[in-house]
Amino acid sequence: MKADNQDVKFIVALCIVISLVGGILGGIVFSSSNNTGNNFFNAGTSKTENVQVSVTSGITEVVNKVSPAVVSITSEHLTRGFWGPYTSKSSGTGFVVTAEGLVITNKHVVEDANASYSVFTNDGTEYPAKVKAQDPLSDIAFLQMEKANDLKTIDLGDSDELQVGEPVIAIGNALGQYQNSVTTGIVSGVGRALPVGDSESGQVNSLDNVIQTDAAINPGNSGGPLVNIRGQVIGINTAIDQSGQNIGFAIPINSVKTALKSVQSTGKVIRPIIGISYISITKDLAKKNNLSVNEGALVYVSGNSPALKPGSPAEKAGIKENDIITKINDTKIDAKHSLSSTVREHSVGETIKITLIRDSKEMKVDVKLEELKQ
Repeated sequence: MKADNQDVKFIVALCIVISLVGGILGGIVFSSSNNTGNNFFNAGTSKTENVQVSVTSGITEVVNKVSPAVVSITSEHLTRGFWGPYTSKSSGTGFVVTAEGLVITNKHVVEDANASYSVFTNDGTEYPAKVKAQDPLSDIAFLQMEKANDLKTIDLGDSDELQVGEPVIAIGNALGQYQNSVTTGIVSGVGRALPVGDSESGQVNSLDNVIQTDAAINPGNSGGPLVNIRGQVIGINTAIDQSGQNIGFAIPINSVKTALKSVQSTGKVIRPIIGISYISITKDLAKKNNLSVNEGALVYVSGNSPALKPGSPAEKAGIKENDIITKINDTKIDAKHSLSSTVREHSVGETIKITLIRDSKEMKVDVKLEELKQ
């Protein structure tokens, strides 16, 4: 038993020595690792690196590129009230398309013939301006800045290439006081139709084939550009649906290009017409009226306007009320290609071939386009 007790004491003593030695060595290793930066327990955290984070993104690059060509438009005119005359003011937005100061905006921004207009560039420079031309069929107008030169201009894109879900940026003079405000969103829909008035000169006076976006469009933004991620204008911000949220509309830039070309060559917007009133056919309309097709344009009486304007190109060609126009040349009339917008792609004096359905039979007629008299 005595021998056993000695063995036990020896083993205990040996354990204590081993523990002390292990602790000393561990302390040395730990200290060494701290000094050399190779700490096992904090691996990878001992190095210090300076990282620069840039806030520049695709959106900021587009804004920097486009903003110098976006302008604020103000108008003033003398109004007579109960207490006497006073000056009434309004505002909108536009964008510069020539270095000499030709500006595209909405017609409703500059519709007052008795008003005086001023254009403010992004750097605050003020230019007097005059209305150069207005589109008789759409909410498009052109202003000419006076004594302007070497101005920054904006690139025009291709609105026919737009895809639903594509990111877009709206820039404008929000609420008439926040110049060049920027909002972002996506293309929520294409080929929308917005009724904006009565039929005039045998044409339905509406905004058709417009772009829907959820980018915020506020009062004062009217006439401003809706641009894609490449910094190209693909639409003119025009209207909002006040019954909903984030539902804005823009006129496709491709429908503006023909007007711009006309203004630059003749000084006015010349639009061709065929001289009819119509309603765009949808699946619901076709079902309710037992129509033979789900797309196209139904020649139809609109309000006080007849289906065909007397003496119009359509009447001369033999088109009749209740005919369904399905094609112009090779372009199919559908949600993305309305009758009015397709006609506007052609020129006055040009003869187009119209495919139509009458009494369930397809036929084709030639129509020579005439100028819409303003």
